[in-house]
Amino acid sequence: MVRSRAVKIIVPLVVLVFVAAFAKHRFIDSKMQPEGNLKDKAMDETSGIAASTINPDIFYVHNDSGDTSRFFAIDAKGNLKSTIYFKGNEQPPGVTDCEDIAVGPGPKKKQSYVYLGDIGDNAAHRKAITVYRFAESAAWASAGNTEAKPIAFTYQYPDGPKDAEAMAIDPLQKLLYIVTKRGDSVGVYTAPLNTGEGDTTKLTFRGKLFFSGLKPFKWITAADISKDGSQVLVKSYERVYYWRRQGNEAIWQTLQHPARELPYKQERQGEAIGFSADGKSYYTTSEGVFAPIYHYSSPDN
Repeated sequence: MVRSRAVKIIVPLVVLVFVAAFAKHRFIDSKMQPEGNLKDKAMDETSGIAASTINPDIFYVHNDSGDTSRFFAIDAKGNLKSTIYFKGNEQPPGVTDCEDIAVGPGPKKKQSYVYLGDIGDNAAHRKAITVYRFAESAAWASAGNTEAKPIAFTYQYPDGPKDAEAMAIDPLQKLLYIVTKRGDSVGVYTAPLNTGEGDTTKLTFRGKLFFSGLKPFKWITAADISKDGSQVLVKSYERVYYWRRQGNEAIWQTLQHPARELPYKQERQGEAIGFSADGKSYYTTSEGVFAPIYHYSSPDN
């Protein structure tokens, strides 16, 4: 009688576990359906995405090496709203290898800025890298083709050239962050946001991060910090890592804590990740014509 009763209890529990597992799988899978796709062929090697601060439902994306000096404003469905052209410091096409984009504060209060990181260096031979800063414009939500004049900032690594595809802005401590791409471990570097125009600023090394996995799948391709500075995302080709800032610690200290792995549908060549403006969700997209845009809820939202 006791054994029969135990079996009667165990069977429903097993069924309940399987139902719960199936429901969880369905929930996660539903979060991995595309929000939309990049709807213009000009966006064919997308390597970064960042939410506008002043234009609701607008995001900035850009191509990497081989493109001219420009970036794009899109909506969450991937519709192209404007193409922003600028004069880069390099010989034509103006930039070398733009690999990430971010939106954050700058020298003027109540003004948001777009930071475009020309930081790619596959062969690790560039003596310096460039980050372009643009004052964000409300007109970019519907401007079509337009031009913008950036301020260019030049940086050098303290320990020799590095390839990097991940850049983020800490709005609290006003720091630019770069996370390198390759190697068994990757480096974290920072620089003040407000440096002298025309100067070459030496980046500060803040430590190394180790991510498990096989090369090149574990290589780091993108990063973002939420607009309130409380959350951090770093992604590789196959995984998304998440941290929540603790108190007033620096982001480089936050990154030393164990990361939480978030849902991610592995993309063809996923090199872009960015929080929504309110930090309650995040978006990813990848290289390729008409690449899908995926939308996920952030933890605790």
